[in-house]
Amino acid sequence: MKTPADYLACPVFELTYPTGEAAESVPVVAYTDALRAIEAALADAEKYKYLLMRAVRRSTPTQQYPPMTVSSAFAPETPVLPLYSPDELAA
Repeated sequence: MKTPADYLACPVFELTYPTGEAAESVPVVAYTDALRAIEAALADAEKYKYLLMRAVRRSTPTQQYPPMTVSSAFAPETPVLPLYSPDELAA
């Protein structure tokens, strides 16, 4: 995997005040260079995701699961009773 700096193949500037003094130790890059680096990082993330999912699928043994059945506790015939009395709901 690449480090964030590997995606920036462009000039990096230091932020300065108009007097020429260094404002902060923050690297500054052009907007288009930053977008290009982000797009490359996202493309690599998609590739790594694909490779990871393929490895998981290949390493997981296929299992046969029984079909899902509706439990008798959740059958549509089960009556639904109100939690509160009508007097409490009117208040």
